[in-house]
Amino acid sequence: MGFLIRLVIGALALWITSLVVPGIELTGRSAGEDALTVLVVAFIFGVVNAVLKPIIHLVGCVFYVLTLGLFALVVNALLFLLTDWIAHVFDLPFEIDGFWPAFYGAIVMAVVSWLIGVVWPGRSER
Repeated sequence: MGFLIRLVIGALALWITSLVVPGIELTGRSAGEDALTVLVVAFIFGVVNAVLKPIIHLVGCVFYVLTLGLFALVVNALLFLLTDWIAHVFDLPFEIDGFWPAFYGAIVMAVVSWLIGVVWPGRSER
């Protein structure tokens, strides 16, 4: 059940990010196609983060320390771009127009996901 809640939170955050950040677009032909795309891309983003982020943290820990954590913003943007590339492989109607939209999009995704997680009912019971 927790996986589905995290997937919905990620999908909602991704949808809000596509509305707020210029250069991140859902290019589906209908609202249903956009909703399915958001769910699939949120799943892809979650898998990319779960698999690669710990490895990157381990390998790049020196950069995190030297930049006082700001390197994490670059890593998040690159992981977001990797998610875009994987979405293209699966021919999903999702577009990121370059590094800066990915950079700002990763920040918006993190903030929106955090806010939704804070106000989501039942999350604090664990």
